[in-house]
Parts: sequence; structure tokens; C-alpha cells
Amino acid sequence: AGDATVGAPVAVGIGSAGVVDSATGRIISATDAIPGWAGTELGPRVSRALGLETQVLNDVHAHALGEATYGAGEGKSSLLLVAVGTGVGGAVVRDGVVVTGARGVAGHVGHVAMPEAIGVPCTCGRSGHVEGLASGPGVLAAYQRAGREAADTREVVARAEAGEELAAEVLRTCSFAIGRMIGGLLNVTDPEVVVLTGGMAGAGTLWWQGVRDGARHEAIDLVAGTAVLPATAGPDAALLGAAHVVRSRGAARTGPTEGPR
Repeated sequence: AGDATVGAPVAVGIGSAGVVDSATGRIISATDAIPGWAGTELGPRVSRALGLETQVLNDVHAHALGEATYGAGEGKSSLLLVAVGTGVGGAVVRDGVVVTGARGVAGHVGHVAMPEAIGVPCTCGRSGHVEGLASGPGVLAAYQRAGREAADTREVVARAEAGEELAAEVLRTCSFAIGRMIGGLLNVTDPEVVVLTGGMAGAGTLWWQGVRDGARHEAIDLVAGTAVLPATAGPDAALLGAAHVVRSRGAARTGPTEGPR
């Protein structure tokens, strides 16, 4: 974020993978997608390098703030964001503030148990979670378990849209599972709107229909009509969200003189 008059940067906002201690800018926990990332003193390192105060938050939390402030959730009192791509993540924003939880873990919606995912391994090391079944890699793996091969998830989606029965069945099963997860979250969080983002949000009509059907199946009547919308803030949503935190709350206590050297 910068000064609107002179354009000089005054602080840094970062959206990072992993569970983040927003008070210190340290990565508390992370998957093996970025080996060695857990334990990184990200905020202090960036602060020392740039001489600027730094605020670090989880990337999906940042994305949700970007959508809530500048995208599909603009003007809404609350938003549930669900990101479906290489993994499945989420965040809840209420009155312009992201819900982080007591340990910064809030939003790990991909690790909700799902009947359709029983026996399917998850990236967390357990099994039966919606992420293992319905993330982008999960869709491809489900297609392969059904006895067919494809170069990637895009090919599975293209085959489904072209009318291949097996691909369509796999895509519907996976998207319906995402919808069921969303329906359950609607029952718990009651947001004004749900926003979907990530690579799978571009998977087309069949995928979206499965998601909406699954949400209606699982949600109780009072929340079953909640709008489920595509994200609109664009590829810079997480950057916008991170900048918004810096501008609205001020940087966390990770100034250039703090942290290990």
C-alpha cells in the first residue's frame, strides 16, 4: 500500500500460503507444496530487506478480503469464499474483517469429511476429505480411478462438456461434493453471499450446476437460496486484499528492526 499523493510505499501487505501468525509474520504451518516453508520468518525478513513495516496473512484470507472489498462481495455484510484449484480452501469475511480463528487455521474447508471421498487420500495425510476428491488434481485422479486416462484436469472437463458420459459423471460427483461442503458451511456461517474462485471455477456449466445442486441438497431451507457467485476481482484479488489490510488496520508488529537476523 502506498501514499495516495506521492506514491511512496509506506508498508507491505503479503498473502502467503500456509497458516500465518499475523502478529509476527511467521509461517506456522504449511504443506509440502513449498518444502521448508513452515517456520519461515516471512514478515521480519521482508521488513528488513525493504525497510518497511509488513503485514502477512494467508493467501486465501487475502483473496477473500479482495473479493469482499472490490469484487463479488462488495457491499455485502458477509462473504464465504471457496477456492477450488490445486487444493480446496476458504475464508469467511464479516463486516470487512476476515475470520482467522484462534490459531489462524480458519478456512481450511478442504478438510471437511465427505462420503464420496471415503478412502481417497488427502494432501493433509488423512483420507476422506473433500480436497482429495474434488480439487483439480482430485478430479483427474477420480477419472483415472474410473479406468480412463487424460493428460490433465482440463481434458477431463473438456470431455465432460463434449458429452463423454464417464467424464461428466466424474465431474458431477466432484462438483456435487464441493456443493455439499458449501451447503454445510452455509448452515454454520450463514453468509450473505458465497463466492467461488480458483481454476475449477472456470470448469463450465456442468461443474457449476453440480456445485449449486450440492449446496441446495445440504443447506437447510433458510440458507438454501444464498447466492453462489463467481469471483470478479480478478487475478490480483489476493494482492488487493493484502493491501486493504495494511491500509485499514496498519501493519502488524513486524517492522524493519524486529525478528531474527
